[in-house]
Amino acid sequence: MVMKIRVFFILILFLATPQLAEAQCAMCRAVVESEGNAETAEALNDGIVYLMAIPYILVAGLGYFIYRKMRS
Repeated sequence: MVMKIRVFFILILFLATPQLAEAQCAMCRAVVESEGNAETAEALNDGIVYLMAIPYILVAGLGYFIYRKMRS
């Protein structure tokens, strides 16, 4: 049980730090890099990571809730 809690918190920590991940689709990257504005590229990159992380957090929360209900 302690191991599952540790894994859960490590997963949450990983998802809470999206600035460490670099994610852009190839088309978005090409357009932003051609403009030469690094600040816009960074903002677009962060936005993509945040949009990607939210569904995973919601599904993990739902899975945890179902897990707790099934164990009770």
